[in-house]
Amino acid sequence: MGDDSEWLKLPVDQKCEHKLWKARLSGYEEALKIFQKIKDEKSPEWSKFLGLIKKFVTDSNAVVQLKGLEAALVYVENAHVAGKTTGEVVSGVVSKVFNQPKVKAKELGIEICLMYIEIEKGEAVQEELLKGLDNKNPKIIVACIETLRKALSEFGSKIILLKPIIKVLPKLFESREKAVRDEAKLIAVEIYRWIRDALRPPLQNINSVQLKELEEEWVKLPVGAPKPTRFLRSQQELEAKLEQQQSAGGDAEGGGDDGDEVPQIDAYELLEAVEILSKLPKDFYDKIEAKKWQERKEALEAVEALVKNPKLEAGDYADLVKALKKVVGKDTNVMLVALAAKCLTGLAVGLRKKFGQYAGHVVPTILEKFKEKKPQVVQALQEAIDAIFLTTTLQNISEDVLAVMDNKNPTIKQQTSLFIARSFRHCTASTLPKSLLKPFCAALLKHINDSAPEVRDAAFEALGTALKVVGEKAVNPFLADVDKLKLDKIKECSEKVELVHGKKAGLAADKKELKPVPGRTAASGAAGDKDTKDVSVPKPGPLKKAPTAKAGGPPKKGKPTAPGITGSTGTKNKKGLETKEIVEPELSIEVCEEKASAVLPATCIQLLDSSNWKERLACMEEFQKAVELMDRTEMPCQALVRMLAKKPGWKETNFQVMQMKLHIVALIAQKGNFSKTSAQIVLDGLVDKIGDVKCGNHAKEAMTAMAEACMLPWTAEQVMSTAFSQKNPKNQSETLNWLSNAIKEFGFSGLNVKAFISNVKTALAATNPAVRTSAITLLGVMYLYVGPSLRMFFEDEKPALLSQIDAEFEKMQGQTPPAPTRGISKHSTGGTDEAEDGDEPDDGGNDVVDLLPRTEISDKITSELVSKIGDKNWKIRKEGLDEVAGIINEAKFIQPNIGELPTALKGRLNDSNKILVQQTLNILQQLAVAMGPNIKQHVKNLGIPIITVLGDSKNNVRAAALATVNAWAEQTGMKEWLEGEDLSEELKKENPFLRQELLGWLAEKLPTLRSTPTDLILCVPHLYSCLEDRNGDVRKKAQDALPFFMMHLGYEKMAKATGKLKPTSKDQVLAMLEKAKANMPAKPTAPTKATSKPMGGAAPARFQPTSAPVEDSVSSTVETKPDPKKTKVPGVSSKAKSTQGKKAPGKTSLKEDEDKSGPIFIVVPNGKEQRMKDEKGLKVLKWNFTTPRDEYIEQLKTQMSSCVAKWLQDEMFHSDFQHHNKALAVMVDHLESEKEGVIGCLDLILKWLTLRFFDTNTSVLMKALEYLKLLFTLLSEEEYHLTENEASSFIPYLILKVGEPKDVIRKDVRAILNRMCLVYPASKLFPFVMEGTKSKNSKQRAECLEELGCLVESYGMNVCQPTPGKALKEIAVHIGDRDNAVRNAALNTIVTVYNVHGDQVFKLIGNLSEKDMSMLEERIKRSAKRPSSAPMKQLEEKPQRNQNMTSNASMLRKGPAEDMSSKLNQARGMSGHPEATQMVHREFQLDLDEIENDNGTVRCEMPELVQHKLDDIFEPVLIPEPKIRAVSPHFDDMHSNTASTINFIISQVASGDINASIQALTQLFQIESLAREASTGVLKDLMHGLITLMLDSRIEDLEEGQQVIRSVNLLVVKVLEKSDQTNILSALLVLLQDSLLATASSPKFSELVMKCLWRMVRLLPDTINSINLDRILLDIHIFMKVFPKEKLKQCKSEFPIRTLKTLLHTLCKLKGPKILDHLTMIDNKNESELEAHLCRMMKHSMDQAGSKSEKETEKGASRIDEKSSKAKVNDFLAEIFKKIGSKENTKEGLAELYEYKKKYSDADIEPFLKNSSQFFQSYVERGLRVIEMEREGKGRLPTSTGISPQMEVTCVRAPTSTMSSIGNTNGEEVGPSVYLERLKILRQRCGLDNTKQDDRPPLTSLLSKPTVPPVASSTDMLHSKLFQLRESREQHQHPELDSNQTHSAGTVTSSSTTTNIDDLKKRLERIKSSRK
Repeated sequence: MGDDSEWLKLPVDQKCEHKLWKARLSGYEEALKIFQKIKDEKSPEWSKFLGLIKKFVTDSNAVVQLKGLEAALVYVENAHVAGKTTGEVVSGVVSKVFNQPKVKAKELGIEICLMYIEIEKGEAVQEELLKGLDNKNPKIIVACIETLRKALSEFGSKIILLKPIIKVLPKLFESREKAVRDEAKLIAVEIYRWIRDALRPPLQNINSVQLKELEEEWVKLPVGAPKPTRFLRSQQELEAKLEQQQSAGGDAEGGGDDGDEVPQIDAYELLEAVEILSKLPKDFYDKIEAKKWQERKEALEAVEALVKNPKLEAGDYADLVKALKKVVGKDTNVMLVALAAKCLTGLAVGLRKKFGQYAGHVVPTILEKFKEKKPQVVQALQEAIDAIFLTTTLQNISEDVLAVMDNKNPTIKQQTSLFIARSFRHCTASTLPKSLLKPFCAALLKHINDSAPEVRDAAFEALGTALKVVGEKAVNPFLADVDKLKLDKIKECSEKVELVHGKKAGLAADKKELKPVPGRTAASGAAGDKDTKDVSVPKPGPLKKAPTAKAGGPPKKGKPTAPGITGSTGTKNKKGLETKEIVEPELSIEVCEEKASAVLPATCIQLLDSSNWKERLACMEEFQKAVELMDRTEMPCQALVRMLAKKPGWKETNFQVMQMKLHIVALIAQKGNFSKTSAQIVLDGLVDKIGDVKCGNHAKEAMTAMAEACMLPWTAEQVMSTAFSQKNPKNQSETLNWLSNAIKEFGFSGLNVKAFISNVKTALAATNPAVRTSAITLLGVMYLYVGPSLRMFFEDEKPALLSQIDAEFEKMQGQTPPAPTRGISKHSTGGTDEAEDGDEPDDGGNDVVDLLPRTEISDKITSELVSKIGDKNWKIRKEGLDEVAGIINEAKFIQPNIGELPTALKGRLNDSNKILVQQTLNILQQLAVAMGPNIKQHVKNLGIPIITVLGDSKNNVRAAALATVNAWAEQTGMKEWLEGEDLSEELKKENPFLRQELLGWLAEKLPTLRSTPTDLILCVPHLYSCLEDRNGDVRKKAQDALPFFMMHLGYEKMAKATGKLKPTSKDQVLAMLEKAKANMPAKPTAPTKATSKPMGGAAPARFQPTSAPVEDSVSSTVETKPDPKKTKVPGVSSKAKSTQGKKAPGKTSLKEDEDKSGPIFIVVPNGKEQRMKDEKGLKVLKWNFTTPRDEYIEQLKTQMSSCVAKWLQDEMFHSDFQHHNKALAVMVDHLESEKEGVIGCLDLILKWLTLRFFDTNTSVLMKALEYLKLLFTLLSEEEYHLTENEASSFIPYLILKVGEPKDVIRKDVRAILNRMCLVYPASKLFPFVMEGTKSKNSKQRAECLEELGCLVESYGMNVCQPTPGKALKEIAVHIGDRDNAVRNAALNTIVTVYNVHGDQVFKLIGNLSEKDMSMLEERIKRSAKRPSSAPMKQLEEKPQRNQNMTSNASMLRKGPAEDMSSKLNQARGMSGHPEATQMVHREFQLDLDEIENDNGTVRCEMPELVQHKLDDIFEPVLIPEPKIRAVSPHFDDMHSNTASTINFIISQVASGDINASIQALTQLFQIESLAREASTGVLKDLMHGLITLMLDSRIEDLEEGQQVIRSVNLLVVKVLEKSDQTNILSALLVLLQDSLLATASSPKFSELVMKCLWRMVRLLPDTINSINLDRILLDIHIFMKVFPKEKLKQCKSEFPIRTLKTLLHTLCKLKGPKILDHLTMIDNKNESELEAHLCRMMKHSMDQAGSKSEKETEKGASRIDEKSSKAKVNDFLAEIFKKIGSKENTKEGLAELYEYKKKYSDADIEPFLKNSSQFFQSYVERGLRVIEMEREGKGRLPTSTGISPQMEVTCVRAPTSTMSSIGNTNGEEVGPSVYLERLKILRQRCGLDNTKQDDRPPLTSLLSKPTVPPVASSTDMLHSKLFQLRESREQHQHPELDSNQTHSAGTVTSSSTTTNIDDLKKRLERIKSSRK
């Protein structure tokens, strides 16, 4: 018992798994109780038992199993997670329960299965049960069948799929087990109950006895349609509803709903398809051509036997159909014709929709064969054509049928009409739209007047059927002219008609009368209001079509309309129409006079022809008054216009009378019921006057009024023909102008393009230029409505004229036609102009295409041509194709009948020769354009094979196929493609190319459709298999297409379709479906047919093919389905009408305008940085691909959505390239105005442009490159530096384009690469270009190599990455390339390097093959460029490389703004003169690229230093004459600002000689206007470079090291003083911040930056007004944000915090409280302590009230103690300065000043110094320092002052004294000897010996930190350097100077050389010791 107690303690779930049966039993019982208690189906308790339920049902102990089954049943019923267990539990039930002897167990098992079905798992259950049928145990089989039967009986055939059950039925009937057979019989009876006779064909072959038994059982079944008795959970509400209905005694509608269910299963679906093509007799095709009819009969009988199979497998039946067609059409034996017709019937029935592609070929033949009289032949043909009709649509065969309607043979006419009648019976209102009904009705109306009664009867029957199908309202407009008798006959026929769909059409109408059309109320805008009033609407009319002007249909002269009118008004409406189209007999002049005299005053009529013009004028005035007062109904329009036309009529000579006359005509037309008859009377006169200067406008007004009364199309045609029948050019041109205007006002609908075109052609040929111009303007207006197809009419015109037409079209490109404002008829108050108005817009888009004159080319498609196309020799095949292309080209527009051509072309689509495949595709593209919409009928037989070509392995073939498919789809729409199984069959093929292309195409097309055929669902299973395809691209495309399939099919259908998938796949697919559900786009809505009313002021939008995609413009206007019919309800007030017209379109157009006005790029703060982070963190795809896949495009789209205007993004990602061009044009326009936005989105813009590089369209590429040139110019002006991310995602793709075949593109790309160097270092660009040399495209290789050469030539060897050696080795490889251009480019590049670098090239290249080496040497010899002359040559050869970037003017403007970062680089590697190259010391070549783009510390890599001998110093330093001469003249001209001077200096800056370089920079910064141009970025880089250079320890080891440091030091001072003070302060602050942040940065670096800052602080009092304080305070704010006080205090040095305080203090002191107004640029002031700090300082300074005690206070701004009166002090100081200024008392004065300063430490001597020269100031400062040192003891700084900023900075600044006089303002040259003299005097004054310098304390000791010798020592050193330069120049200019002087100049000491050298050596020693 111990064991027992053990399990009792276990929890329930463990008991259920226990090995003891008792424990399990107990567990199951407890579980059952738990299950019954849980109320919440989502309770987590359920999940605990998920894994156990299978064990519940499969328990090995029968007793326990029973309890387990009970528990399982409750579980399945109540747990929401139960569905997950379906598969395992049902299979457990099948295998372990159904074999149990206990009935209870089996019942529970069945119950569990049914419960799973109820919780929506029917398919899984059915699958398991069907598997159970294969079990060997008959008990299990019987139970499975029983379960299926019960399921079917309870849930119905919608839930339980019958096809798989019916498939296995025959096998079950053959079972040896009687029980199985009996059960099979029961289920067969149950199935029959649901699908009736559809079950017979599949069971044809079972045992006859069994069949007989079944028949007996079937007969006993009740007749009524069965209904499900049990519902799925999702349908439970429906169940409740059904119960209510039954309790109420049933309801017809309920029955109606379920009625749909009954015929749901089609017997055809249940059959297995049979393959018959292979079973045809081998000699079939020979026999069918045989001469003996018996042989032909045999062949046909064989086919007849085969086609009896009810379902045939799809295949290529083209040849068979062709053979049968030939028999039907040509065979003389009528018996065989009937037999062939039967075969065709069999094929059509067996193939169904798959036969559709052959229908077009056969229908005309069969219809023409109806001339046979024999009844059996006629019957066979009728059966055949009826069967064929079911495989296609009426639309597809309408052309052929209508063509036969004009046949003379009455039998053919009769049979065709009867066929039409039978076809109509199969149609519904939606499949028989107006556009289709119109031509059929027109043809049938001819037949009802035929002489043959049988033809008339047949036509009546057809019209009656149409009437029955679509309702009176739709047909009535076409029956306008039918007399009452015939109309009654038609109605009588209509009542007799029995439609195929039962009373479907009528029922629909009745239903609609009961309630407004569902969805109608949802229509947005005012339509909604109106619908509510419109309750009784029989709406049998076409659902989709009427309101939607087809893609291009203009909203007609739409009257404000309500959605429909009751049946009775339909006929009344017709009457209204007839009154509207006023038909008036022509009245005699007498009658007219009589009528006119009744309404006009008598005097008026008498004076009409008075000879006095004044009387005539008075008469006209009376006439006008009378007309104005007349009532419309009483106005005799014809009589009145006759009176006006009476003598003198239109020959009236007085223009005032004439104007009145014309005005009256206009009035009559507006106010009366003006007929065409009346119009004819005045037309000639109006046209005659239209060119008149004075009366022309009145004539135009009258015409417009007439056009409104008689419709524009008619009026325009009359006016045009009248104008062009006369010779007056003025009239002609004005008529054309009037028409242009009228079209804009009335819209284009109904106009006969063809008629105008002949007149326009006449006008174009006119000699008068005005007529030609007007004609071209008219064409422009027509182009707005007709689109590009208009041009085809004028292709034969002269090129000059054609170019004018093209220019006009170009102007109109992208414009949308204006909304029609006129043309609303005023007559039919109760009716609508339905006939003319209602249906034409349906053809709107295609109306012009229909008007094109189409050529019949079938006669040219001869059998010889067809056999040529199919020839074995490819050349002959090609000839055939060429001929076809020629035929189509010549015909331009062709009729749909093209004979045998489709079959021939189809064969070529799988030609082994790909060139022919491409040619065929091109022909098919041509064909689509030429045939227009009629190409529809060829979709099945030619379109689908094009799709097969999408699976081709060659990229270009696929691209051509895709283009062709798109061209076809453009003409046909998508419906034809999606109908039938063809598309799904293609998708089924496991070809990855085919799948990805086809899915991509569908993903593009589906979103644009408003509805799709139901056959789309057939593609879904294959779509699912694509989702799991092994090819990634296929999977991707399938995922992309998923949302669009869902958009049309709905989530439910899609989810249901996953039922057939494996469980693992199913889960994956369902997850994807969920995801797609979230991304599912809304269906595009139908465009409204806007209505307009002049009085309501409505201005409806016009929807047009050329305008923006329809979906966009109409997204909010109207729902898809409802059809607000255009009929006016008298009750609707005009206000309501006008709002309806206005509301929706107004809103959309307004929205569009708003959209486009804003900025196109939205600046997102840190957006770019975030995107880079995402890319680095691999959150998004890295922009790296060979061709852009969709996911990249999608990603870019998503990233752009936040920062690019929506409308622009739509253009950018449009499928049509013209939209890309538009987008680029917009971007160019906004480039200048939105610089910030462009830079903020630069990475995205560049990425988008890389996508354009992959487009095939050249115009887009050209535009993109144009934009890039402008963009990079802008970026360089803005001194922007490309980030690595931007560069790497753009440059490689740009380099791909350098290999384009078109020259102009290559040039553009090279120009862009040139400009790239201005924003991205050449050394970094180099590797990208190098990568480009590895391309397979030889042009690209050659261009890249050339570019490398240019880079080296312009920027020196430093650009070669990773090292010059490696780079050159790679370049040298190409010398052996097989392409000549590449070889040449490689050789030229290496020669370039040789010119720059000399013989060292050979070392770098390494080993070359002999051949290559000899080529290279030969080339170098030929180039005959010695290295020495290289730079000179370079300057000549590549000037454009320096200057073409920007014009001279812009260079002047920019000046040094770009110095470091751009222009200077251009000239790298060049210096002005040959000798320069020999002078260049390689050690001093700066890598400016590095300095320019490096924001951290610079790696100063230097080559090994040459060990100089000190003895060289004994030699005088000679600087070559030309170089200095070259500098000096320019120097004086600097202020003339010529670009060449600057260019020259720039080239000097880039010189290899550091001295020349520094001197040139100094010159640049000498000129303030130039210096001020330098931007913050440039200054920051420059200062960074200079300071780093000064700190480089290796410089000291150079012989001239100190010189360099001094020179640099001087340059720094210049930069600080001359630059724009805001920029330099900002740059220094940023630099300090960076250096403190950078761990690698040395403390010395920060220190020097701070010293520069102190220097700037000292300059502040003078410069404060020129500084942009807001910007500086923003920089300080950022600094303090990065370095809060606490962080600064942690710094090793206290200088940063003191520097900052000093700066702020000085600013506060100078600006006072106003400083707080300058915090405007700081967004969040709380981020740093800046504001608080400033407030504290202000408070402090207030408290101090003038006494400044802070140590950091700048000396120059301090005040003298209040005690000594100001005046006294000033006198005293003036005295002192006088002394200093005099030669004798200088020393004394300085001593007094020193004493005074010591006494009054805060005395202000600044005012005295301010007015003196820079030289004097430095002199005073230096004097004071010397005295200080003498008194305080050498080298020790007074401890009391701590650190005094001016002291620190003085040492940096001193040397400017010399520099300041170099460029005297008057431009005089000052000789070096003058300086020498001055220097001697200075040394004497300062108490220094002129011969010995030893006792002079080193400058370094003056610095507070002796660790910064470079800055300290550089000042004096620069003097010497400058004097040296000056002196040597003097020496060259004055040879008489003795060498002594030269030496002294060279070394800046006394004239004794030896002392000089000792001096230098000692100083060097001292510097070294101080460093250690």
